[in-house]
Amino acid sequence: MNPNNANAELVIRATSTIPIVAVNGDPMGSDLVASLAKPGGNVTGLSVVNPDLVGKQLQLLTKALPRVSRVAVLSNPATSTHPIYLREAKLAARSLKVQLVILEARVSSEFVAAFSVAAKERATALVVLGDSTFFAERTQLAELAAKNRLPSIGPQPELAEAGYLMAYGVSILDLYRCTATYVDKILRGAKPADLPVEQPNKFELVINLKTAKALGLTIPPSLLARADQVIE
Repeated sequence: MNPNNANAELVIRATSTIPIVAVNGDPMGSDLVASLAKPGGNVTGLSVVNPDLVGKQLQLLTKALPRVSRVAVLSNPATSTHPIYLREAKLAARSLKVQLVILEARVSSEFVAAFSVAAKERATALVVLGDSTFFAERTQLAELAAKNRLPSIGPQPELAEAGYLMAYGVSILDLYRCTATYVDKILRGAKPADLPVEQPNKFELVINLKTAKALGLTIPPSLLARADQVIE
């Protein structure tokens, strides 16, 4: 269950006895566990909060686009982790000497308006923060980025497969595979309170050369050499 989802949080807070495995969220930041090492209640699972991630994504964009100066960041005000990521993005932007344009969208019907703001503010690249809605609508976002000629990066490899220029982060599919391990332990008698919340330690860089070609970009060989996967 993704604790970034409002409906999921309602379910989690409705029971203190049924075991719940959280995935792709922030159990600690949402006050669903006492600590990562000792959750202490009926919730355990995976925490994907990594504030440094957005800074690394900005670095990758500047390596792919050395002349980039204004980067749009798409966030969801309803997602509890996004204020953390936006703070880190601003810190990283200062060190990289780029300006940020903060875009907001809660639902897919707000995407077009957000991209209009990016165009008005003359953004030349896009970072999409991790969010269940953004992931579900990744194809639409990739199409809008292409239409607006915005090289884009997001946190899941599946985004590059959908048409983003790059992705750097943890695979959603890998997260769910890890979640199955928790479910197995609980079914065998383990208590969520005793199962530490884990954080992924494997990150992947995926580069979509089809998207690069469509945008008229040449990805530096040094960056291609770092990629875990290149889509041609």
